[in-house]
Amino acid sequence: MASFDLVMPKMGESIIEATILNWLKQEGDKVEVDETILEIATDKVDSEVPSPVEGTISKILFQVDDVVPVGETIAIIETEASEAEASPAAKKEEKVEAPQKAAAPQPKDATKEAESAPQPAAQEGEVEVDEKSMRPGQSDRFYSPLVRKIAATEGIGKQELDSVPGTGREGRVTKHDILQYLENRTAAPQKQAKSQSAGTKPAASSAETPTQAPAVSVGADDEIVEMDRMRKMISEHMVRSKRTSPHVTSNVEVDVTNLFNWRNKNKKKFQEKYGTKITFTPIFIEAVTKALSEFPGVNISVDGTNIIQRKHINIGMATALPSGNLIVPVIKDANHLSLVGLAKGVNDLASRARNNELKPDELQGGTFTITNVGTFGNVMGTPIIFQPQVAILATGAIRKKPAVLETEHGDVIAIRQMMYLSLSYDHRVVDGMLGGTFLSQIGKNLEAFDPNREI
Repeated sequence: MASFDLVMPKMGESIIEATILNWLKQEGDKVEVDETILEIATDKVDSEVPSPVEGTISKILFQVDDVVPVGETIAIIETEASEAEASPAAKKEEKVEAPQKAAAPQPKDATKEAESAPQPAAQEGEVEVDEKSMRPGQSDRFYSPLVRKIAATEGIGKQELDSVPGTGREGRVTKHDILQYLENRTAAPQKQAKSQSAGTKPAASSAETPTQAPAVSVGADDEIVEMDRMRKMISEHMVRSKRTSPHVTSNVEVDVTNLFNWRNKNKKKFQEKYGTKITFTPIFIEAVTKALSEFPGVNISVDGTNIIQRKHINIGMATALPSGNLIVPVIKDANHLSLVGLAKGVNDLASRARNNELKPDELQGGTFTITNVGTFGNVMGTPIIFQPQVAILATGAIRKKPAVLETEHGDVIAIRQMMYLSLSYDHRVVDGMLGGTFLSQIGKNLEAFDPNREI
């Protein structure tokens, strides 16, 4: 008999932890190779974890709703093979993970054992935080890698982190807890920490306590419904985006009569020829990718005082789910795809998004996002930037309107298919001239659509 450590898999380039949603197997159950053992959720997507070996589950180390760092052992599987034959993957993990213990302890004990290792005592008033080594000096409280990273980024010291209320298992601070704390945190505690670090006593002030959210009264007939997990994450992301980027929104009105008529004329033939529907979304994406190629200053991200110029154009498309929530799958290298390729990609991702079948990598790596508010009958919107991108485009409803046309015989008024484009952009790095010119170019690309284009 040999033991195999089943670890929390890495589900994407920016995923460092996942939540256990459901165990499909229990201790003592036999599992086959590639048989699903449990379901997990990240802040991007839900997924299943299959068994890499055949054997029997001898120990489950974490329970439903536990948040587990990537690479952490979550269960132990006993196999029939010898130690050398059954555990090559486990031995590989030993090289990058903590040394394997002789017996599988309970998660609580493992945490305390890790925290009881000798550490230098924290100095009074210490606020310098190192993301890799941050642990509250006189506390056995456990912090996940994500919580430690957020704390280090936001300048939260050890003492302050110890004061953050935790709603997780055994009072642990979750990502939601620390983001909620940051939302209510004022500048006063930061100033206080700096003065303590300098050895001075801060002056008393009523602003030193974090601000609280306003009280909400609940009537006798009101119903309280807790947000589901995805809605909580969307809420966190939207608040963080507004705190991160100074948003500016520009709007242009575009005459899309040519592409509107072309699509209506060819949609049946297009589906018969390529086996997929042609909607307006791939046409919009095509126009956006052309504009991004001309204006690479919008295809960027910000990292502190550094600008990261993206070399790939990956378009995220905001997709409404049956639950009312929103998810943003990504079409990679969209500028290299034909209109047919874009149409197939859009339809495939949208369909699998609504059926919760997306892979984690299909939600990663976006460099620009499009959201179609016209689907809901809205003529324009002011979308919130999908971090760490610096711009997002909202496409409004296409409607018939009277418009002035310039002809060789003079100006005439005609009925045209018109729509608004709204671009929200990060004013830290995208100024009005760049944002406005880029948006105008998208409009020009749409207006220049060839009505005689072959399919």
